[in-house]
Amino acid sequence: MNGRKDMRTIALEEHFVTPAFLDGPGRHFRDHALKSGGTRAAKTFEQLGEVGDRRLAEMDAAGVDVQLLSLNYPGTEQLDAAEAITTARETNDFLAAAVKRHPRRFAGLAALPTAAPDKAAEELERRVRQDGFKGAIINGHNRGRYLDDTFYAPILERAEALGAPIYLHPTLPPKAVIEASYGGFPPELTFLVSGPGWGWHIETALHVIRMILGGVFDRYPKLQIVVGHMGEALPFMLPRLERVGRNLPFLQPGADKNPSETKLQRSLGDYLRQNVHYTFAGFNFTSPFLNLLLEVGAERIMFAADYPYGSMAEAHSFLKQIPVSAADRERIAHGNAERLFGL
Repeated sequence: MNGRKDMRTIALEEHFVTPAFLDGPGRHFRDHALKSGGTRAAKTFEQLGEVGDRRLAEMDAAGVDVQLLSLNYPGTEQLDAAEAITTARETNDFLAAAVKRHPRRFAGLAALPTAAPDKAAEELERRVRQDGFKGAIINGHNRGRYLDDTFYAPILERAEALGAPIYLHPTLPPKAVIEASYGGFPPELTFLVSGPGWGWHIETALHVIRMILGGVFDRYPKLQIVVGHMGEALPFMLPRLERVGRNLPFLQPGADKNPSETKLQRSLGDYLRQNVHYTFAGFNFTSPFLNLLLEVGAERIMFAADYPYGSMAEAHSFLKQIPVSAADRERIAHGNAERLFGL
């Protein structure tokens, strides 16, 4: 540790890349970012690729004790099965070595070849048992296929059995959605609105809703999902979702099967409060935090900076001033992460 005496702080959505990833699956993302972002983007990629002394120095300066590292967007989810398997294995080898060098400062989330669910389940178990990884990172849909599809049952079943949470990170909506909902603008504006400015948050919220309505948490009731960015708009919509659920008889717990095959064992709000955890991840804004706090409680909220896209120092400063009790601040800073991830 760095010797500080203030509260322990664990950051949970902190990214890295490998050279092979940037030259392969992440090439388009890198080239687009460098073209539009210039020197600022170049610095970001330098930070993404460094998981040693310089990152540790930044963590010390910001007051962050531990980073839970995960492969940067777009991850492996848009790859075919063979490339996804290779990329996940090589990435996880790189991450395991970084964690081994600094086991008190870094922990890992496994990248998974979601296009090959059986192999993904094996990779998750191997990394949890062999390398001490704390869960998995999944960057949204797999070429338009979402985790409510029973195709992914091996991954979800294994994650539940291992007690390994899945961090559901945003990705761009499917191409058809981008064209229909975000098209007609200059390319850079389409990317901004369909991506970090709006679309990928709504996309992630929709993914969680699909998982609920598709019965994922009824089949795997102990499965835990983590989403960032103060809940990807889900807390704001949670009361509305509960009201809609109450007004649709076939969604009621214990309802008879209906033509759409949709039936739930709990209310929509129960799933969002019992199977989902939420992190800051760059949303250092008081009003969304208060909304999240009122809807799910401090026991479901965890700290994250979204490094290197978000400032660890700004996130830590925000953490210190949020209007909560000292006990709840400790839960958000580290206690909830220790309990959920075994950190």
